Amino acid sequence: MKKIVLAALNAKYIHSNLALRYLSKFQDNEKHHHIVTMEFTINQRVDFMAEEIFRQKPDVVLFSCYIWNVEMVKELCPVLKKILPDCVIGFGGPEVSYESEDFLRENPAADLVMRGEGEQVFTELLSYWDFGKPETLAQIRGLTFRKGENILSTPPQPPLDLGLLPFPYAPDLSDMKNQIIYYETSRGCPYQCGYCLSSVEQGVRFVPLEKVLPDLQKFLDAKVRQVKFIDRTFNCKKSHAMAIWKYLHVHDNGVTNFHFEITADLLDQETIDFLKQVRKGLFQFEIGVQTTNPRTMEAIRRNVDFGVLSDRVRQIKAGENIHQHLDLIAGLPYEDYASFGRSFNDVYALAPEQLQLGFLKLLKGSMLHQKRKEYGIITHDKAPYEVLETEALPFADTLRLKYVEEMVETYYNSGRFLHTLEYLVPMYESPFAFYEQLSVFWVEEKNHYISLSKFGLCDFLWKFALQKDEADREYLRERMRFDFMLHERPNKLPECLKTEADIQWREKILSFYGSKEKMEKYLPHYAQEGKKQAAGMTHLAVMNETTAVIFDYGRKDLLGNAAVQFLPLTELEGRE
Repeated sequence: MKKIVLAALNAKYIHSNLALRYLSKFQDNEKHHHIVTMEFTINQRVDFMAEEIFRQKPDVVLFSCYIWNVEMVKELCPVLKKILPDCVIGFGGPEVSYESEDFLRENPAADLVMRGEGEQVFTELLSYWDFGKPETLAQIRGLTFRKGENILSTPPQPPLDLGLLPFPYAPDLSDMKNQIIYYETSRGCPYQCGYCLSSVEQGVRFVPLEKVLPDLQKFLDAKVRQVKFIDRTFNCKKSHAMAIWKYLHVHDNGVTNFHFEITADLLDQETIDFLKQVRKGLFQFEIGVQTTNPRTMEAIRRNVDFGVLSDRVRQIKAGENIHQHLDLIAGLPYEDYASFGRSFNDVYALAPEQLQLGFLKLLKGSMLHQKRKEYGIITHDKAPYEVLETEALPFADTLRLKYVEEMVETYYNSGRFLHTLEYLVPMYESPFAFYEQLSVFWVEEKNHYISLSKFGLCDFLWKFALQKDEADREYLRERMRFDFMLHERPNKLPECLKTEADIQWREKILSFYGSKEKMEKYLPHYAQEGKKQAAGMTHLAVMNETTAVIFDYGRKDLLGNAAVQFLPLTELEGRE
């Protein structure tokens, strides 16, 4: 038996590679093929990865390739070819499935490419390597390979029956400790968005529910923290989505969160009404808006009614039980700087928990890759092929948006300044104008050269905010103090957030924790643990002349916010 290594370079340690698990479990286990899976991260050295693979003494190494790891894989493979000259080196994944013959020509250390879905291709390769059946690589569909000086490609594999997919993890999930769990219930997408590889596939195929539901029960039984569904449009078939959502609602273990990528405008009122019933934190939605420019939507073949989408997002928001993550893409056709600003304002008005400002990645095989000259799209030569400029968006504007993105990530998506932003953003012409001005000041202060601490981020925002004459200094400080204390118990505060009340009320705050009556009233779950333990898990701070707040860090929500209780200062003074 040949020894096969399936290898992946993940973006982070907490990520896992679903493709490797499908390949290793899909093949016929009764034949006892010798398969080893190895997962690295792109933060590890190429030499380290080469050493670890070398120790396995493999006959074949197959890499799972994506835009975030392919450049490193291409650097690693020539090293492997030198230290393992007889080893067959192959590739699979979306980054090599298109223009696969060019990939082999440009990478002489590569021997073959598995195109498209890999499960059946890999199974036939194993049979070829271990048993000589089929007799030649040319008989295996979905393969591009070297034959002497030539490069040959066989016809594609037929679509896989998804009912044959194995459960990709150990039954008790013991192989997934401290890692994100990925799962899929469909392949393909009903949309034909020009920037996405899913547009190349025809139709959508679903994993049968009789297989999906028992799989989901394994996640629930193991009480994993989060499962991310990788279905491109999870709710494209209502009956399928609702069956899964209802099952998870009925069998909710009170712990696990399930993340879905959905299209909000497909949600009807029946579905919205159901979603309002589920436990807070059970579901999390990622919704791709990408743009609200009608001409851009037409150019990328994106048929989404933003008015309907907005209504659905607002209804879900009103339920206060589902975290929503909305996406925009900069660098799409006809979307210039001003147009992107309008798209940004449209989406910001929906108040998502996260607003992801991304930049176009020109994926091989996508419609926009084919039409890149028509739209003047210029990208980096190397993966992930991120846009530099377009006919509508010169590089100077791309650069400006880069720093807008950084400010959104730092101050909005972090969730650490939301109450401060609620106060500051309305002082500007628009939300986009606020983040634009914040990013300009960021660069002027040379902060793009350094990494600021949480204290530095507070100091910078304080300094920026006070440029506005209408900013109320004390109210701003109150908001920023609340935000700062909401996520973690502060051992100390930034200078801009310190007040005389911190000293003035110190003794009375200590007395509060020593009062059995107060503890039973406000913190009954800590009442038996003693003053020191209760004070270590909570923080009591005076916010203004009338109000104090208790932050309970032992009871954080999914976003990391402490539970809070407001109480009148009279409670600290010991009078009614």
